[in-house]
This record gives sequence, structure tokens and C-alpha cells, in this order.
Amino acid sequence: MVLVVSEEVREAIDARRPVVALESTIIAHGLPRPRNLQVALELEDVLRQEGAVPATIAVLDGRPHVGLDKQQVERVANEDGIRKLGHRDLPLAMAAGVSGATTVSATAQLAALAGVEVFATGGLGGVHREWTTTQDESADLGLLARTAITVVCAGVKSILDVPATLQRLETLGVAVAGFGTDRFPGFYLSDSGFPVEWRLDSPEQVAEVMRARAALDAPGSALIVANPVPEEEQLDPALHARVLAEALQACEEAGVSGQGVTPFLLDYLVRHTDGASLSANLAAVRGNVRLAGRIAAARAGA
Repeated sequence: MVLVVSEEVREAIDARRPVVALESTIIAHGLPRPRNLQVALELEDVLRQEGAVPATIAVLDGRPHVGLDKQQVERVANEDGIRKLGHRDLPLAMAAGVSGATTVSATAQLAALAGVEVFATGGLGGVHREWTTTQDESADLGLLARTAITVVCAGVKSILDVPATLQRLETLGVAVAGFGTDRFPGFYLSDSGFPVEWRLDSPEQVAEVMRARAALDAPGSALIVANPVPEEEQLDPALHARVLAEALQACEEAGVSGQGVTPFLLDYLVRHTDGASLSANLAAVRGNVRLAGRIAAARAGA
């Protein structure tokens, strides 16, 4: 098998102990050095505190790895030239023998192939603003529509078209449930302003949904557990609204389009909120990782 699953992760899967997948894009491309390595190791430690085995995922020298040791995490964090890989890029990266950090779609695909049922991330990609003109939609959505994995996230990035993304997820048959809330979170914000139809209030309830999905034995799609960042740690909503409006205007004036839009907007938010957006992002990720560990433990204990 081309997939390299670490001994610790493989043993945990075989023994039905809790395992949680983590993406590596946040390590290689989401944070400056050396904070990226500190956060990567911190997130793995959060999972261990919850009794779960971390399975950080990346492609190293053309080989997809599910579960990295400390030296490999350091390599992803510090090596120049680490590419950003979505699921469409995996065959190309493998054939070329390159190294890359995995996005949501690539991480979800590789985690599912390895038998990992729970994945924690920050915010999902989705339908971009001005979709009717640009036809720009994240590859995350299509991949999640055909991958039976539980994704704990803080909703979708607030720079996106949130209602259009929710509609697209419904069309694709991807289940969305708020965790402890009837509102869909907005990544930096506890509430995006839009409702969700389903609510789950405990890791055990999420695990029960996972069991029911497995019992149906039907073609799989993801379960999105939308976990809001705590209100006391969210980005101030008024500041968010003002800076995002400025960022969208700056993006248009700079002529940025396609894949360049998201990093441009996120970087603008970090710089013009004096890092407050990054703090909210990290608070959301920590909360998602902690909850994912508890969900994986509930699922393993069933």
C-alpha cells in the first residue's frame, strides 16, 4: 500500500482506540516560524490529553503519511519548498516525489483511506463571494460529499459566501450539525448569522450519528460538526465587519483572483486587526481539536 501509516496510528486503529486526523497546511503555510511548529506540537498534545492519538497528515518525498513523528513535523514546519496539496494534487505529488502539506480535502481523503474516522480543522472552504461571476468553489465540498468522515470545524471561513456554502452542502448531501448551538459558526465569529437544522450537544451524540451512518452501509458523505469559537475568544464582530469590507475592496483594487483571493483576504485580516483574527483562528482550532478528541473517544468506547 502506498499510504504510510505510522506504527502508533496503525496500532490505535487496529485496537479501536481513538484517533484524530490533523491537516498540515496550518503548519507549513498558515503560521509564521517558529510559531507554526509550536502550534503543531501543541495540537497533538491536546489530543493526547483527551486520550486520542494524533494523526497529522502530509506528503513527504512523494509518499502520503498518516501520522508524523516529531522530526517529520519539524520538517513540514521548517523546510522551504513544502507545497500546498489538495486531493487533486496527490497523484501528481506522488509521481513527482515532492513534499507537501495537505489541505482539508487531501487530509480527509487520506485519513479515510487509513481508516481514521474523525478529523479536526479550523474552517472549511466553500463557495466564494461573486460565485455567479467567478464560479469559484472550494474543492473541499465535493470531496466531503463522497467521503465518510466526521469533520470538526468552526464553520466556513467568514470571507466566503456562507449561505451559498450551506445551500451547496445541502445539495451535495453533506450533513451539518451545530455543536451546542442552533447557529452556524463563522470561523472567527461564534455566529455567522445563519441557522443550522440539526444540533448535537455531546460527543456521545455525535458518536451515535456516526454509528447510525455506518449502519446504513450507504455511499458515504461527511458529517460536519460545526463547533463555534467561544464568544469571549471570537474576533470582535464590528471589527470583523469593517476590516473584511476593507479587505474585499483592497482585493478587487489589486486585481487578485482565483486561488490568490483567500490568502490575500486572510493576510489582510491578520494585519489590520493587529493579529486578533489569528488569535481567534487559533482559539477555534484548539477548541475543535479538543472536541474531536472527545468525539473519537466516544466513538471508540461504543
